[in-house]
Amino acid sequence: MQAGFAAPGRRRMLTGIAYSLVALAMTVLAASAAAADGRSAAWQQVLREAAGQTVYFNAWGGDLAINRYIAWAGERLRAEHDVELRHVKVTDIAEAVTRIIAERKAGRDEDGSVDLLWINGENFAALRRAELLYGPWTSTPPNAALVDWQGNPTTRIDMTLPTEGFELPWGTAALTFFYDNERLADGPAGPAALLHWIERHPGRFSYPQPPTFLGSAFLKQMLLVLVEDRERLSQPVADDFDAVTRPLWDWLDRAHPAMWRGGRLFPQSGPAQRELLAMGELDWMLSYNPAEASRAIRQGELHESISGLHFAGGALANSHFLAIPYNATARAGAMVAANFLLSPAAQLRKADVRHWGDPTVLDLDLLDRDMRRRFESLRNDEAMPGPASSYLPEPHPAWTTALEDEWWRRYVR
Repeated sequence: MQAGFAAPGRRRMLTGIAYSLVALAMTVLAASAAAADGRSAAWQQVLREAAGQTVYFNAWGGDLAINRYIAWAGERLRAEHDVELRHVKVTDIAEAVTRIIAERKAGRDEDGSVDLLWINGENFAALRRAELLYGPWTSTPPNAALVDWQGNPTTRIDMTLPTEGFELPWGTAALTFFYDNERLADGPAGPAALLHWIERHPGRFSYPQPPTFLGSAFLKQMLLVLVEDRERLSQPVADDFDAVTRPLWDWLDRAHPAMWRGGRLFPQSGPAQRELLAMGELDWMLSYNPAEASRAIRQGELHESISGLHFAGGALANSHFLAIPYNATARAGAMVAANFLLSPAAQLRKADVRHWGDPTVLDLDLLDRDMRRRFESLRNDEAMPGPASSYLPEPHPAWTTALEDEWWRRYVR
């Protein structure tokens, strides 16, 4: 038999297999199409129910740019979906959490006062423990399919607690090191290189004093890139605390004598460190927002020679989320609002430092070419670092307290 030809019986067998594979593929495609149609039909029902609803969105109100962004989103929702978004400005989202808990105690299991929450961390954990959140619901809004679920693990885990469909990621914070590029051409991108720079330039580096938010974040960032077993940090603290954290204390013991004020005093907050950078007393500052320096430069608060970087070993990161209380009055409207806030247009505006400067949670590979180009153009700002090599989820919350206590024991005299 010549090569390249099959016997008649074998040809018939292969043809049968081919037909079977085609039939199976068509069945799978039909099932997928049916599922997509079902999701589409379900979402259309949500849109119909949402029309005319007022959504009380409880969110931090302490930043004028953020408040303006939420007002813009409200205008779009009103025009496009007949949904009224009311921004309930709070100084701490714990206020809304307390209100939801009080409504449960009062038996107000319907017509609650909160429809949508901007939330993460302990507040999410508290509501989940008390079963006061609606869900799972996050697979319902169509734009949830655009989230970078795989590349950014913080979209699935909120401070070590799996979200399990009870909150939808809205933005990502990644610890960023900003430095004066007139003082150093390229910032050190790892603990060993940073230590070498600190020792060669005494008095020019510091970090906010723990337990301030950024000070504790610095301790966690350094531990995550120095520790031998990073997975150990996702579990609660145990008797091995001293052994696990020894690389961090060894690094700080060497670095502190060469830091600002000899490592005896520390900036009392992120803004205080930024002011020291602006005055030329420090060459570095830290922020959880990669766009902070760009915003500060635009507002005349920092000079234009500031650049940003993430550690090569990954950036300590967390996402902030949107959640719906169990007794929300405008549940459908809340889903429509959340879906809009995840749309490429809304995420693009949110990532733009002219409007907010909060990094997107979307997977840019899933966007069309033009939209992806527009997102990537935002990174042309010299003060904005490139994307982190990886996002390092927050350690278990017990590590934060333990690190803060040990830091004070060692370094506060």
